Amino acid sequence: MSTFTEEQAQLVLSSWNAMKTDAASISLKFFLRIFEIAPSAKEMFSFLRGSDVPLEKNPKLKAHAFTVFNTTCETAVQLYEVGAVKLRETTIKRLAPKHAMAGVKDAHFEVSCPEYSQLAV
Repeated sequence: MSTFTEEQAQLVLSSWNAMKTDAASISLKFFLRIFEIAPSAKEMFSFLRGSDVPLEKNPKLKAHAFTVFNTTCETAVQLYEVGAVKLRETTIKRLAPKHAMAGVKDAHFEVSCPEYSQLAV
């Protein structure tokens, strides 16, 4: 298992602090990029099926993207600073069954991105 160096950890923290100022826009761009790479991923989101609202203007996608982005980044910071994730138990209890009922599998969280395939971990 590889671990972050102190320098890498500080880069992640400083990046997150910089991104927080525009998290809503960045999180939406993140999901739009996922749908660009894997268009079928849109079908995993019930609020997108049959919607005529353009993705970049969809209020439900904007809210979902922001929540996912914010939770993920805050979790990473907690893991680094505290050594554990302090998500509320109700959050986990709510998310897991909802994702399972939607048919989400581990493989759905991996999106291949050719320009990142050469990056070393």
